[in-house]
Amino acid sequence: MKAKRTKKTARPVRKNKPSTKLLQLIVQVLEAKKAGDLRVLDVGKLSSITDYLVLATGNSEPHLRALRIELERVLDEQKAKVLGVDNTKGSGWIVVDVFEVMVHLFTPENRDKYQMELLWKDATELVLPRLGG
Repeated sequence: MKAKRTKKTARPVRKNKPSTKLLQLIVQVLEAKKAGDLRVLDVGKLSSITDYLVLATGNSEPHLRALRIELERVLDEQKAKVLGVDNTKGSGWIVVDVFEVMVHLFTPENRDKYQMELLWKDATELVLPRLGG
């Protein structure tokens, strides 16, 4: 028997893959703020909660915070619906959930520790230069 989600945790039903415009915007914001080791994984066929994972590294906690603040500012300007942000102070890992795109920002130590690319090794990694074209 399948567990039912409560209204509190329910996510909108995805009808179509999102346009890459939002994804491109997120990548541009992170690149402009000097995020390191930026990767985009297409997990749409593997995940029931998101289509894309964006993984990036900040060089310190203040850098992670700056990445998050700028990302939230630009998403707000675009009127993108942010479902949640997990930014526990000092954790070295920030998650910004924009429904079809989930952004994970790590310190270098946590990027190495959690190795999200290995967890999602069956995902297709998108070549970043192609996102802009």
